[in-house]
Amino acid sequence: MRARNAVVDEFTRLHALFVFHFGIAVSLTWISALYAAWHAPWVRNIRALIDPSPSAQIESTGAFLFGLPLLMTFAWLSVAFGGGLLRRMQTIKNQSAEFALAGAAAFAVFYMAIERAVTVTLLGG
Repeated sequence: MRARNAVVDEFTRLHALFVFHFGIAVSLTWISALYAAWHAPWVRNIRALIDPSPSAQIESTGAFLFGLPLLMTFAWLSVAFGGGLLRRMQTIKNQSAEFALAGAAAFAVFYMAIERAVTVTLLGG
């Protein structure tokens, strides 16, 4: 019984750390997206300004800037309020490795969101 409590406590600790740091990342993406939106050219197709090739997809400034922060917000809320479900859906035996993998995926989306905000800020400035 003691080993089971230690596993549960380890999950709770890692989950709390992940939710806290993921929340900071979500806040930073929203701050950078809002700052970029203040300086961005508001056009129907911002991709044409970034990549003028004819094969570039059409994407408005709002969708380009706020799509990934919105996705991260939904992911953060589902992780924050779905801890019990995550505990039951463990896919990797090592919990630290599972949270590290989730952190790497979250960091990749965070990086893409910040990169988009920086690109638009440089485009508008």
